Amino acid sequence: MDPTPQAIRAALTAPDPEPLFAEARAERFRSKGNGVFLRGLIELSNRCLRDCLYCGMRRSNPHPRRYALSDDDVLASARLARDLGFGTVVLQAGENAALWTRQRVSTLVRRIRSETGQRVTLSLGERAEADTAAWREAGAERYLLRFETSDLSLFRAIHPGAPAEGPHPRIGMLRRLRAQGYEIGSGIMLGIPGQTLDSVVRDLLLFRELHLDMIGLGPYLADPQTPLGADPAPSEVPVSVGFTCRCYALARLLCPWANIPSTTALSTLDPAEGRIRGLSSGANVFMPNLTPDACRADYRIYPGKICAVAPQADSMEALRADFAALGLVQCEG
Repeated sequence: MDPTPQAIRAALTAPDPEPLFAEARAERFRSKGNGVFLRGLIELSNRCLRDCLYCGMRRSNPHPRRYALSDDDVLASARLARDLGFGTVVLQAGENAALWTRQRVSTLVRRIRSETGQRVTLSLGERAEADTAAWREAGAERYLLRFETSDLSLFRAIHPGAPAEGPHPRIGMLRRLRAQGYEIGSGIMLGIPGQTLDSVVRDLLLFRELHLDMIGLGPYLADPQTPLGADPAPSEVPVSVGFTCRCYALARLLCPWANIPSTTALSTLDPAEGRIRGLSSGANVFMPNLTPDACRADYRIYPGKICAVAPQADSMEALRADFAALGLVQCEG
């Protein structure tokens, strides 16, 4: 892949994307083999202190039923991940440092490591350096933090409270996490109101510059209960499965070493084919949702979220059938 803005823009707008997808599949097999990593997603809480304009869990939204898992709930989900043959759990939550304190998360990480043997990935938002250092010492190996867009003016417009001056706060945190010894993951939303095609090109190149270990790409799905969903601005970037898959393919070619999930948002946009189309365009990770049944539907960043529920035998069989159709197999990691 020619890593220039001109080549990337041409690939995003080419009339026929199939050669791009074929090249991405070939690169995935060359760089990552034929394994798909299954990682158990545990959504700890939807109690978020941020007020991001696009998110259904934003602090000012009065509609969600708020919840927080107990530590025992989290451990039970981690044991389920172990029993299903997953190698990693991902602990994700709305940003709330008062609820998910440095000590509490450290204890959870240690217990998961010692009681289940699972590797732990954290996705807890923008946190202090001392917090992430303590969690790394406790045994967390990966941290996911989407920068959403590298366009600073757009980032500030959709994230109330973001610093009005200085560099992008999340990009700075990603570099700090790398220095602390984490594998780092990040990504963007595609089709944010006000987003341009040129900014997506810059985002894709930034993945390469940051040498991301994991890349998450998903279409922006509007929630009418949010300011951005209720009064959207135009976007040059389409909210579509096809465009999202082009970005998967380009991320694979620009960052062949990276793990790339076929995301829940893609499956929500196309419940019938989204998962397999993501895998067909270079993705090699899938994250079944292991959040307890009573809370799963309440972790609602956007409406209509599809939840792939691993404990159900038919769900696991459907996953494996999708993998097999593409010459892929489940593996741990």
